[in-house]
Amino acid sequence: MAALARWCVRHRLLAVLLWLLALGGATTAAAVAGSAYSNDYEVPGTESGRATQLLDRGFHGLGGDSDTVVWHTAGPGGSVRAADVERTMTGALGKIADLPAVASVTSPYDSQGASQVSRDGRTAYATVTFREQADDIDRADAQRVVDTAKAAASDGLEVELGGTAIGLTESKSAQVAEIVGIAVAAVVLFLAFGSLAASALPIATALVSVGTAYAGIVLLGQVMTVADFAPMLGTLIGLGVGIDYALFIVTRHRKGLKRGLPVAEAAERAVATTGRAVVFAGATVCIALLGMLILRLSFLNGVAIAASLTVVLTVAASVTLLPALLSWIGPRALSRRERRRLAEHGPAPELPTGLAARWAAFVERHPKLLGAAAVLVMAVLALPTFALHLGTSDQGNNPASATTRQAYDLLADGFGPGVNGPLTLVSEVYGAGDRNALNDLGTTLRSTEGVASVSPATYAESGRTAFLTVVPDSAPQSKETSDLVDRLRDDVLPAAEADSSLDVAVGGVTASYDDFAEIIVAKLPLFVGVVIGLGCVLLLLAFRSVGIPLKAAVMNVAAVASAFGVVVAIFQWGWGSELLGLGAAGPIEPFLPVIMVSVLFGLSMDYQVFLVSRMYEEWLETGDNRRAVRVGLAETSRVINSAAVIMISVFLAFVLSGDRVIAMFGIALAAAVALDAFVLRTLLVPALMHMLGGANWWLPRRLDRLLPRISIEPPESRSDAGGVRATIPRRRANPAPHEDVSGPEEQERDVRDIAGRGR
Repeated sequence: MAALARWCVRHRLLAVLLWLLALGGATTAAAVAGSAYSNDYEVPGTESGRATQLLDRGFHGLGGDSDTVVWHTAGPGGSVRAADVERTMTGALGKIADLPAVASVTSPYDSQGASQVSRDGRTAYATVTFREQADDIDRADAQRVVDTAKAAASDGLEVELGGTAIGLTESKSAQVAEIVGIAVAAVVLFLAFGSLAASALPIATALVSVGTAYAGIVLLGQVMTVADFAPMLGTLIGLGVGIDYALFIVTRHRKGLKRGLPVAEAAERAVATTGRAVVFAGATVCIALLGMLILRLSFLNGVAIAASLTVVLTVAASVTLLPALLSWIGPRALSRRERRRLAEHGPAPELPTGLAARWAAFVERHPKLLGAAAVLVMAVLALPTFALHLGTSDQGNNPASATTRQAYDLLADGFGPGVNGPLTLVSEVYGAGDRNALNDLGTTLRSTEGVASVSPATYAESGRTAFLTVVPDSAPQSKETSDLVDRLRDDVLPAAEADSSLDVAVGGVTASYDDFAEIIVAKLPLFVGVVIGLGCVLLLLAFRSVGIPLKAAVMNVAAVASAFGVVVAIFQWGWGSELLGLGAAGPIEPFLPVIMVSVLFGLSMDYQVFLVSRMYEEWLETGDNRRAVRVGLAETSRVINSAAVIMISVFLAFVLSGDRVIAMFGIALAAAVALDAFVLRTLLVPALMHMLGGANWWLPRRLDRLLPRISIEPPESRSDAGGVRATIPRRRANPAPHEDVSGPEEQERDVRDIAGRGR
């Protein structure tokens, strides 16, 4: 690491130009190639996946994306069959049909659209079929459909639109969220450093690396399945960890400058010491993210690789681009007051004083009380997790002001909630007997509990494939619709297939999400076990302790559970979701637990590494557990808390994106980081370590001999770390591991001495 930092410092112009070339080249290539995202949740081998394959083979994907134009007459006596309403809407639908991107329009005023008028005659809808699937439709083409339809609205006639393509017109740019997050981070950095130049470097480093990663994710979508939210998720994670990693390195660089080191040497040592911890922390994040690959789901594979690519590039920029920039700004990494003090009084170690030192002493005096309070907070927040319901969120969960949400509600009120998410029953047909069996199945389905209506069988041109559309009497995301899917698969369809060669597969939105959720839940224990296991192995190698990895695993599970509790309360129970502009309450996306576990385990490991590595360093020097915990907490709590505030601000800013999935990620990550930094790492972890004493660092001798040795910070750097160790003499060189060699009175004198020297 030192050699790499030295090269970047000596060739700073070349290092910066190489990064700018990578950013420009990747961005240009992404612009030329274009995006090719795919939100394909189908899992091979599931029944819903088989239904989709049969439809694609027999009906060639059923053409382009189908959306709806819904209109409703208000006021007494209003009817969609009134002459003026019919004339207005027929004209509007004709204009929509003439748009270049539209293939066809099925009007309720045509003979084939008679069922598209509600029983009370006050609501009707037309089906608009585009020439392309939603992923290939230009937003401007969808907007023309919206504008044409909305032009027909009047005081007594409400016109709304729904569907995937129409949803494109409501998608917001992430730029506002990014700008807000970066602005807050800049303010926090300036308050922490007091130097405009120093506060700008972490942001510049993160922007270059995240911009390169964003373009890389666009290119990645050309060769594998990548969800459309993957770039925004990568940006969210990249900005958070990128700014944080750079913050840790810049903080170490500034300490070196205050100790009188030359700029180049301070930058090299910052990367050689803290840079190693950054690489280690980034590796844990990538391992957690890449753990999704063991699920063997193409949809999640793309998300895992895209997010990992972002983390790798942010780490690379932190240890290459950042030292080049640090050497460029020179002593301006310090504020004017700090530079003046350095010139007048000479080098001096930066000592933990004020709140950080007092908090470390307070935790040491009351570990049991504070530990119990922390456990209580985490337990209460985790309670909603037990009510977690995985399922499909749809346009019914959009904000109330969205046209897609209003169209959804109008259809549900006029035709029943199931019309927004019909089930599709697909089968191959081999003869007249199968056709008769399908007709009989339709009759049976109409009398089945939970079914509102059933369409006649539709046959492919070859006559070998047919499907029935079943409209439930419950909403797509409700448990009743999921129960209907199970009832059809377990009871109704086996009876119909017994006397024929039919092999009917149940597909549709609810069936697809239920199958996806079932696969996820079945594989989740293995996934979590692998991620926890790999994280524990890394910590075991780094800290030569059995207790440290086990505590980290428990803390990570607690952070994940509490974060999910917050997500359930806001998104599933609807506590404040409408107020925050996040739409109505609904189930949690099936893929969210896996992605969130990966990201949260990685991020929580970051603070564990930075906190415990300083404690471990002190333990190796003194063998005094109380001192190690106290000094480690006092010296790292301020930078950890600053980093947490930055990360929380970036994550919460993405709630402004208007995307429900990204908002879920943002709130969950912000909650997890807040709890991790302010409750777990600066409260529960030190409290437990004080209570366990020397047992924190216990490792069986036989295991110690077998394990390879790795060091987060090289031994030769410990003498340069600065802090309380330089000012407080050790009481015993090598105390026994179980001994705490200083009492409370001596510890308080230590803290007062530190504070006095700092002033």
